[in-house]
Amino acid sequence: MTVNQVLDVKGLACPMPIVKTKKAIQTLESGQVLQVLATEKGAKSDLTAWAKSTGHELLDAREEGEVFIFEIKKG
Repeated sequence: MTVNQVLDVKGLACPMPIVKTKKAIQTLESGQVLQVLATEKGAKSDLTAWAKSTGHELLDAREEGEVFIFEIKKG
């Protein structure tokens, strides 16, 4: 899988990870992949629900240490 853009929102509290993810994904073409790096615990459920409700595909959601890594394919 090719990641087209990486968005680092580590250390930001809700709702900023979603706000910044929304802005970043708008810059991508349909089918491109945005990788989001977050540390906020709520980001896991928030980004999963956001991707589903906006028509984007959550390709991967994993945790590496204290960092949550999401790969979202623009719909």
